[in-house]
Amino acid sequence: MTDARASEAPSTATTSPAGGAATEDARPAFPPEARERLAEIKRRYTQEKAALIPALHLAQELWGGWLPEEAVLAVANEMGLPAAEVWGVVSFYDLFHDRPVGRHRLRVCNNLPCQLRGAEEILEVLHEELGVGEGQVTPDGRCSFVHFECLGSCDTAPMMMIDDRYEENLTPERVREILRGLD
Repeated sequence: MTDARASEAPSTATTSPAGGAATEDARPAFPPEARERLAEIKRRYTQEKAALIPALHLAQELWGGWLPEEAVLAVANEMGLPAAEVWGVVSFYDLFHDRPVGRHRLRVCNNLPCQLRGAEEILEVLHEELGVGEGQVTPDGRCSFVHFECLGSCDTAPMMMIDDRYEENLTPERVREILRGLD
């Protein structure tokens, strides 16, 4: 994922959640119970920095499924790392979200086999049925969808991944049926 953030990565100086300059005591941080969980995570690793990805998972859970700037700064503070380094990990891995996502995250494969067998039509059905565009969240917070370069299931194209589950050999009607079954 390439975005302007690489040149605009937050400095190690922090801001308060209200947007003003933060004092040393007001830097974003995990709540006490999460700090305990983070301490347990760190103990599993011989090098504390190796706990960064699990720490980001914890932060994403705490911040409702995504990592706003406050969450990334809290991880940086808790881990003693530069915020730019934490942003680098967040922007590299698809499993971390730097904007809100739905409870169900749908990824539609758009690699060549899926394109040839109807991926664009699947994306159109998602747009029509969910009433939002790609990368947006439904008003009820239930779903968001994106295209994805390859999900490694070329022989069952077109396909999509819903959360951690593959849905293969899709048709527009099957996509509508799947969507009706999501809570």
